[in-house]
Amino acid sequence: MAFHDIRFPAALSFGAQGGPERRTEIVPLANGWEERNSPWAQSRRRYDAGLGLRSLDDLHELVAFFEARAGQLHAFRWKDWADHKSCNPSALPSALDQPLGLGDGVTRVFQLRKGYGSGGVTAWRPIAKPVAGTVAVAVGGATQSEGADWTLDPGTGRVTFAHAPATGAPVTAGFEFDVPVRFDTDAIRVQVSTFQAGEVPSVPVIEVRA
Repeated sequence: MAFHDIRFPAALSFGAQGGPERRTEIVPLANGWEERNSPWAQSRRRYDAGLGLRSLDDLHELVAFFEARAGQLHAFRWKDWADHKSCNPSALPSALDQPLGLGDGVTRVFQLRKGYGSGGVTAWRPIAKPVAGTVAVAVGGATQSEGADWTLDPGTGRVTFAHAPATGAPVTAGFEFDVPVRFDTDAIRVQVSTFQAGEVPSVPVIEVRA
């Protein structure tokens, strides 16, 4: 299998249904208490691409994309319209949006990430598929120049500085990003007459670890 660095048509993913899921193992105890554990450090996202289809031309575009990915074989990029920025969906990304770490005078490579905070707890999500051209980086609050001060690997989300940030200097970034996914089915089935009447096929898509 391989990762095809191409985005599922954004016009078709708009209107799709989906979001993050967790896996929690719950063991009830004899005393009425329970033990809870999760084997997953990160959420995994699922979507239904079929819900974004509005016409037979949309279906034709979906089938072409599906065939080119060989069904479930090859992964690809997906735009989650509800969560594709380092900031709120209504805002524009800023170089100060997300903390990536603190400089130590030695480390030159920092992973893009996004924090989800509530009640004093923050869950950190590594961002492996940023959208090239949307990433802004700052060190100590000062915006750095891409190319001269840092470079981005859009396939991993790693930022590499030309010179290691000074000890104690906050490294921050803002960006847009995609979700690495694959189709979660090897078949697309649709009845044209019902599709034209408003019924669409279910086309499940699932996040892959990248």
